Amino acid sequence: MGRAFEYRKAAKLKRWGHMARTFTKIGKQIAIAVKAGGPDPENNPHLRAIMQTAKRENMPNANVERAIKNAMGKDQKDFKEITYEGYGPHGIAIFVDAATDNNTRTVANVRAVFNKFSGNMGTQGSLSFLFDHKCVFTFKKKDGVDMDDLILELIDLGVDDEFDEDEESGEITLYGEPTSFSEIQKYLEGNGFEVTGAEFTRIPNDLKEVTQEQRETIEKMVDLLEDDEDVQNVYTNMKPAED
Repeated sequence: MGRAFEYRKAAKLKRWGHMARTFTKIGKQIAIAVKAGGPDPENNPHLRAIMQTAKRENMPNANVERAIKNAMGKDQKDFKEITYEGYGPHGIAIFVDAATDNNTRTVANVRAVFNKFSGNMGTQGSLSFLFDHKCVFTFKKKDGVDMDDLILELIDLGVDDEFDEDEESGEITLYGEPTSFSEIQKYLEGNGFEVTGAEFTRIPNDLKEVTQEQRETIEKMVDLLEDDEDVQNVYTNMKPAED
C-alpha cells in the first residue's frame, strides 16, 4: 500500500463521520455540479460521479433527487468552491476545502478556528506545494483484467502508476490528475468497470511527526473546522497514527 492509501485510510472515516453532515456536504456538491453541467447525470459526468459517491455513503435516492431538483430552482443558493490554508498548532499545515454562498461568513468562521488554536491563515495557494491535488476513483475489479496492463493504458490519461487493491471487497482505488477526471471516468465506464466512488482529494507530500498530545490538539482543531456546514474537507500534513 502506498503513501496516498495510508493517508486516506486514516482520514476518511473521520472526514465522513456523521451521516447528516455527510449528506449536507454531498447536497452542496450536487448543487454545484447541476449548476455547471445540468441535471441529467447521463450528460453530466461530474454529477454522475457525485451520485456514485452518494450511493456509497448510503445517501437515500430521495435525498439525491431532491438535491438535484432544488439545484434547478430559482431560489437555490449559488455555491462557490473555495480553499483556505494556513498553519495550525505545532507547525502543521492545514488545507480547507469549502463550498459556500457567502465567503465573508465562511472565511470569518475558518479564521476564528485558526485563531482559537493560535494558528495563522495564509494566502490562497501558499501551501499548495505541500499537498498533491488528485482525483480518486474506486471501482470493482473485473475478472481477467491485469492491473499493471490497465494502469499502463491509463497513464496517458494522467493516472498515477500507484494503485490500491482491497482484497476483501475486490475494489481498486487509483489516483490521477484532477484535470483528467472526465477522461478517466469516461474510460472506466466505457470499458465496463463499475465505478463505486469518484472524488477529489489532497494528499500531503511531506508528513510531519507529532506527539500524542500534539495530535489531540490538532484533531480538536480539525473537528471544529469540520463542524462548519460550509466546510467540505480538511487536510493536514500530520503523519497518521500507527495502527
